[in-house]
Amino acid sequence: MMLDLQTFKTVVASTPLISVDLIVESEKGQVLLGYRNNRPAQGYWFVPGGRILKDERFESAFCRLTENELGEQIMLSQASFLGPYEHLYTDNFSGDAFSTHYVVLGYKVVWNGKISDLPSEQHCDYRWWNIVELLSSTEVHDNTKAYFL
Repeated sequence: MMLDLQTFKTVVASTPLISVDLIVESEKGQVLLGYRNNRPAQGYWFVPGGRILKDERFESAFCRLTENELGEQIMLSQASFLGPYEHLYTDNFSGDAFSTHYVVLGYKVVWNGKISDLPSEQHCDYRWWNIVELLSSTEVHDNTKAYFL
């Protein structure tokens, strides 16, 4: 269920959002990050992921998000749960003056698809990172680094 813009702004300004982040690893142990187009976390390298929608079952949300973010539907049973995380941002998707609060469920998946086939709506560029490299980079968002600490 998608909300109209004004209702969604009210929700984001008033409540935490529930989302799934995909910690995508290659068979070589590298991690896929995308360069964020949109707020929050705009201008940083970040893991793929997205919100769970109202009345959307968790398994359905996971399949939808992997399809949308990776171009391939991955079943929840193929993922490893890393735990819950909390992401707090001073900005939001609209640029209006309110913060964003996410309760994020982190899941690790193994994927060896082609970066050139990934969507550009949320991320304008993608690359594989070594964990040591991403932890030391100022271009990788702290909320992404938290998955590897």
